Amino acid sequence: MNFDQLDHYLMGKKGVTFDYPFDEKVRVYRISEKMFALTSEEKPLRVNLKCDPIYALELRTIYEGITAGYHMNKKHWNTVVVEDSDVDEETVRELIDHSYDLIYEKLTKKQKELLDRH
Repeated sequence: MNFDQLDHYLMGKKGVTFDYPFDEKVRVYRISEKMFALTSEEKPLRVNLKCDPIYALELRTIYEGITAGYHMNKKHWNTVVVEDSDVDEETVRELIDHSYDLIYEKLTKKQKELLDRH
């Protein structure tokens, strides 16, 4: 998976927007202003994803390419190496879905209704 494929998958989720709040390199993907993924085009390609804390620890023991979230809350975020990693594309997509779902579940009823209309 390259940056364009990663970006396409992230932007394909309902209601996703992105911005660059930290610098001109780190792209932050959001649902209703809440972050669920961060990445940049730097090599090796990585993405920070929100994760259930127990699942996050389990993933870090299974994959060398998954570590505690870089510059993030280590309990709730993982950094996933996307290119040249033992983490396959299907797993990357599943982890993106998991991150998105965790944030979506915490949205208010009104925020969910607004997303569901689009």
